[in-house]
Amino acid sequence: MLANASQLVLRNIADLSGKVLLAEPMADNLAAELLHLAPQLQLSCYSTDAAVATSWRQPAVTLYNSAEPAFSDSFDTIVIFYPKSKEQLAYTLSQLKPAIKSTTAVFVTGDNKGGIKSLGSHAQKLGLGANKLDNAKHCLWFSLFGDFAALPKIADSHFSITAAGEQLRLHSLPGVFNHGKLDLGTALLLDNLPVISQGKVLDFACGCGVIGAVLKRKHPQIELFSSDISALAVKATELTLAANKLSGTVIAADGLPEFPKQFDYIVSNPPFHTGIKTDYSIVEAFIAQSATRLSSQGNLTIVANSHLAYQELLQNSFKQVSVIAKANGFVIYRASQKN
Repeated sequence: MLANASQLVLRNIADLSGKVLLAEPMADNLAAELLHLAPQLQLSCYSTDAAVATSWRQPAVTLYNSAEPAFSDSFDTIVIFYPKSKEQLAYTLSQLKPAIKSTTAVFVTGDNKGGIKSLGSHAQKLGLGANKLDNAKHCLWFSLFGDFAALPKIADSHFSITAAGEQLRLHSLPGVFNHGKLDLGTALLLDNLPVISQGKVLDFACGCGVIGAVLKRKHPQIELFSSDISALAVKATELTLAANKLSGTVIAADGLPEFPKQFDYIVSNPPFHTGIKTDYSIVEAFIAQSATRLSSQGNLTIVANSHLAYQELLQNSFKQVSVIAKANGFVIYRASQKN
């Protein structure tokens, strides 16, 4: 099964030649299709998403799965999948600079609903040009051109917050959830954290690491684990913990990290989107996994938009489910297996 943007890549396969890098592609079967239809191409993939990395991890593909990839070579063709966060395009291009030579053909593809229609003006702000070459599958195919070497290096941003009685310095990168600010849902969650004395605590879908940082600041005796599907979030969380002189283990994982096998508490503002679409399967899998990975006396605390049907999902996996707080269109749920 191929995403629409991936189908557009195949439709324009004649534009690809030599050493080809797919940047931030989808988690689908595009790698296998390209290898079958154009075996002469030398394929590489750059992705900051753990699920995408899994789908592209095969012997015939060179994989770069890092927030700051170290490219070993330049490429003849680069295809960039337009990100949901416009800021992330500049970051992606800044990471790709060492891999772009003067003769590299750079293309951008993406879903019309994801904002790619504005690529022309977006590229202009970056000092680049964009030509629309194809329009199909509700997606667009552009060529991107200009002086890529002149693009600035995009570093992390940082800002300070006061939340749950704690002052913290947070670091973030483009593409990380609510980059550069504390969102209302997480703020409500921080005001309604579980009372924790010790144990293994997981900040799932950690983003910039704010939840784990607050938990570790309030309860320095806990063993903190922070995980996210995004290598950008992993890097941001590492920077946040270091900036606040806090310790913790940060893990890139699609779903709950494999280790440790059991947690005493899981706290999260879990994602409910795949790209631009609401996707209950993500949080449904997360809740089901959490129910099997918590200790018998442990609990799960999450924040959700009030319009999302999370309570039923929680009740399907946990014996006890409570609404802890409601405000500003968000709900805090706490779930456990206690009788």
